Amino acid sequence: MTKLFNGPKNSITDIDGFLIGNAQDDHIKSGVTVLTRSTSFRASVSILGGAPGTKETDLLSPDKIVENIDGIVLAGGSAFGLDAASGVMDCLRGQNRGFDTGGGIKVPIVPSAILFDLKNGGFKEWDINPYRELGRNAFLKVSDDFEIGSVGAGCGATTSIVKGGLGTSSVFYGDRIKVGGIVAVNSVGSPCFPETNILFSDFYGGKNAVNERPAIKSQINPTKLLTGEATTLGIVCTNLDFNKNDLHRIATSAHSGIARAIEPSHTPFDGDIIFSATSGTKSIDRKDRDLMLVCQLSALCITRAVGNAIKAARRKDGDQLDCWVDLKS
Repeated sequence: MTKLFNGPKNSITDIDGFLIGNAQDDHIKSGVTVLTRSTSFRASVSILGGAPGTKETDLLSPDKIVENIDGIVLAGGSAFGLDAASGVMDCLRGQNRGFDTGGGIKVPIVPSAILFDLKNGGFKEWDINPYRELGRNAFLKVSDDFEIGSVGAGCGATTSIVKGGLGTSSVFYGDRIKVGGIVAVNSVGSPCFPETNILFSDFYGGKNAVNERPAIKSQINPTKLLTGEATTLGIVCTNLDFNKNDLHRIATSAHSGIARAIEPSHTPFDGDIIFSATSGTKSIDRKDRDLMLVCQLSALCITRAVGNAIKAARRKDGDQLDCWVDLKS
């Protein structure tokens, strides 16, 4: 029987060649997370939230001419955060990377998505948009080893009841199929069963897993609903060489991982977005079976990554919510 197990780091960087960089500013309580690799890669996206903020995501549609991209940016800051991609593009251009338009001119392709963290208690009265520099700094820090929790795009993230954050996870199926995910959790909904500290994600192989499910009831925080502080952003990666159509299906399926870990999810006030990408380093064996497996494993990675984000969040000066780890102690 083929075994299912976590990758060596239980991280999205367990997938061949993918790297993550984080940068944040604790004064403004916001930050940026960048995914890239040393060569361009194929990607797609699925947007199910009702209030998304994006840049260059149209290019990821299967009918668009651009086949490969150079990076993906997840950022705080609402629409201001979209400028983080400009900092990443500056770095990529310096490496002579990007879509070749001819005549020696290359344009780095960096799809981006943002979450709303403008009302989390951080300083937001800046004169110059800080996200371009945060994007640049995040790119300069890309590595296969990175922190999770209150860092990067998860720096100022919140949920309805506890701090959100940045989390990651990976799953290997035998020695051939690899899937990894990363999420920035900033949801209208809650990651916990009502009136408990039990995480929904712990029912899907997470640490401290439990067997009995308390009853579920809606637990939207009215204050967060009114302020619009919402959105869960994610990326899933695989080593199998899927085309853009397949990657779109993988991204869509991965959204079920958010739905398992956060209740409610995909609301009119969330901008929930998941990107999908492939290193293309492993050929497909049986298309129907492989695609089904990667869809399933992508959802599992996202669910576990949400739990890891919540567990890794840590208190900082000026926070408006407790951390899950503090509630446990």
